[in-house]
Amino acid sequence: MATPRQTIAPDAGAIERIARDAIARLPHAFRAHLGNVVLQIEEFADEETLAALGLKDPFQLSGLYSGRPIGTKSIDDSGTLPDMIHLYRRALLDEWCEGGETLETLVAHVMIHEIGHHFGLSDDDMHALEQDAGHAPG
Repeated sequence: MATPRQTIAPDAGAIERIARDAIARLPHAFRAHLGNVVLQIEEFADEETLAALGLKDPFQLSGLYSGRPIGTKSIDDSGTLPDMIHLYRRALLDEWCEGGETLETLVAHVMIHEIGHHFGLSDDDMHALEQDAGHAPG
């Protein structure tokens, strides 16, 4: 029997499920500090976000962390917006089509990178976390 084929692009709900699965496979020490981080799936980053990052093409941004890293938070942060991880569906799908990775691997990679910003991790630390969680891109 043939395996059913994906004939339409994954919607925001599918991207969110993949992202949450990636989170579930992280070590408990990381998951325990993500409860207040909001996961937002959007089609593209808005014009204001792109301009703030110096980007003109919305396909250049597949994910973004907005908030303050855990180590820099203080009591003065009371009343601020929650920390958020934004995943941009269309940019992710475009990158997926252009690359040789599965969508699950790509979304996990972007999620771990953005989670890394939440923890104030370096790029090397993020790469090691991906390796430990079995999410490293091929």
